[in-house]
Amino acid sequence: MLTLVVWLSGTGPNMFDLPATVAVVEKILRPVVVYLFLIVCLRIFGKRELAQLNPFDLVVLLSVSNTVQNAIIGNDNSTIGGLIGALTLFVINYVVVRFVFKHRRLDQMLEGTPTVLIENGKVRLRALAKELVSQPELLTVAHRQGFASLDQVKRCLLEPGGTFFMEGRTLDDRWHAEVLGRLDQLAKQIEGLRPERRAS
Repeated sequence: MLTLVVWLSGTGPNMFDLPATVAVVEKILRPVVVYLFLIVCLRIFGKRELAQLNPFDLVVLLSVSNTVQNAIIGNDNSTIGGLIGALTLFVINYVVVRFVFKHRRLDQMLEGTPTVLIENGKVRLRALAKELVSQPELLTVAHRQGFASLDQVKRCLLEPGGTFFMEGRTLDDRWHAEVLGRLDQLAKQIEGLRPERRAS
């Protein structure tokens, strides 16, 4: 134990010493600024980044975490500096979550509202375009949740946190959709027969 203490406080720069040029206030302000910036960016660029639908989204998140690292810790490589930055992130996240929890309108402004991608078994193409989600990507999500095709999905929501909620069709829903489909086919066949009757 004594050897460890001597090693930690050796002749070289101590891993627990903050550089003289870095103020503690700066170490606290840097994570706060980066945290708020990332919250705003995630709100602006939508839920897709959080959903990580393809490798590109994952690469963006990994790159962002590496990019903002220096913005948080600056030129400080000391353990204390890193701990101050990490503690600041935990504290500001706790404060923001607690504040937002008490103000639901602000929560909706920051997080947004769920987007309905499928309603009553019909894919909403405008909603997909708004969230930059393609039908093949939506089908991949459906496969992950145990659906063979989008026809089996009655309702699909993209939550603000990037989570997909899918509700499957019941047997009654499938029977109803099948009956409607057959009625549509009959209606088309009847429309096709009318010109023949007029001609005769």
